[in-house]
Amino acid sequence: MALDVKICGLKTDQAMAAALAGGASHVGFIFFAKSPRYIEPAAAGRLREAARGKALAVAVTVDANDTFLDDIIDSMRPDMLQLHGSETPERVAELKARYDLPVMKALPLSEAADLERIKPVVGVADRFLFDAKPPKGSELPGGNGVAFDWRILTGLDAGLDYMLSGGLNAANIG
Repeated sequence: MALDVKICGLKTDQAMAAALAGGASHVGFIFFAKSPRYIEPAAAGRLREAARGKALAVAVTVDANDTFLDDIIDSMRPDMLQLHGSETPERVAELKARYDLPVMKALPLSEAADLERIKPVVGVADRFLFDAKPPKGSELPGGNGVAFDWRILTGLDAGLDYMLSGGLNAANIG
């Protein structure tokens, strides 16, 4: 089985080149100002050109308003939106229709019971990104380097399209 690999937080030509050389299927650009990996839409648009035809470009947002999303879409022409905030199923559907793009909905999980939160978004989001819940007090909804406990996914529907995030490294990726 081939795996999709998304490298997120790209901000430089060197990082983009390394992600592509390493075989990333998706490259992500963070549009959340509180993140140290934040990038301006115009800069992301320039960088994403290196990925065209090689990897899908993903615009990662957190509860972004339509004006900011319009700027992102116009500036970088992403292949996919990743919603990493508290977007409702209705908002996910609205954004899919507005931009005619596939949407990946990120959900923080820490225990099997958290999987109930995906039910209202199944059939609305095109894909899910499961991330470890952020530590208490964190201003970042993801990208905190907290290792995800993949065992909680054992009862997940095998047909559900999802990606994993959360403290991935050479020691735990297997």
